[in-house]
Amino acid sequence: MTTIETLMMAAFILALVFSGWKLYAFMPHEPLEDDDTTGHSVQKLKSIMYEVIRTGELEEECIVARMKDHPKFDREHFWRFNHNRLRQLLERHYLENPHHKSIEHIHRSLQRDAATDR
Repeated sequence: MTTIETLMMAAFILALVFSGWKLYAFMPHEPLEDDDTTGHSVQKLKSIMYEVIRTGELEEECIVARMKDHPKFDREHFWRFNHNRLRQLLERHYLENPHHKSIEHIHRSLQRDAATDR
């Protein structure tokens, strides 16, 4: 290798290291205070969703509206909550409970559980 090739290779490696460092500096290292994707936040949203479904609300749009009006719903923490987030919660529920195929199945299961708890 000639001197110019060595210098160009060193400059390239330095530029690569510098860009990697800059990318690392911009990446978040701590969870945000209003992160609604943590396990605790998901559990809280799911419990609110179950309470709303238990009341007999079976339409997704109505569930979203009732969840936002629920006393346990923290508007500052869950400010991103929307119809898509409800669908994600429902999909997570369906994965955890493969015997449930719809909101009606969830409702019947919650009613059955409430009847056995009495």
